[in-house]
Amino acid sequence: MIPALSIRQPWAWLIVHGFKDIENRDWPTNFRGRLLVHAGKTMARRYYDETCEELLRMGLLPANMPAYEELPRGGFVGWTRITDCCQHHPSPWKQEGTHGFVLRDSHPIPFVPFKGRLGFFNVPKETAPS
Repeated sequence: MIPALSIRQPWAWLIVHGFKDIENRDWPTNFRGRLLVHAGKTMARRYYDETCEELLRMGLLPANMPAYEELPRGGFVGWTRITDCCQHHPSPWKQEGTHGFVLRDSHPIPFVPFKGRLGFFNVPKETAPS
């Protein structure tokens, strides 16, 4: 089995393309290692627009950020590695008061449709993209 984590867009895109190095959650994890990044199916247009406006204000919006319609949802979009879980980190992506999963070695893969789940979930090796 291969571990996976479902992440809402546009955060999943930002992670697998190497921009976002922290995944904020309200719960900690002891997991360390490589996992598939699943882009959740839900992403409202208003949420995307507000997120992009906030990222622009913070100076974190990449010039090559895909348009709302271009972001894949409901499947695997890449790989990352969790190396730590912390409550304080110098990354501009770390939100105070949350647990931050520190990410490294992130990269995109061609989109693979797959039904996600909340939290970490396991994917059979024969089903998982390489």
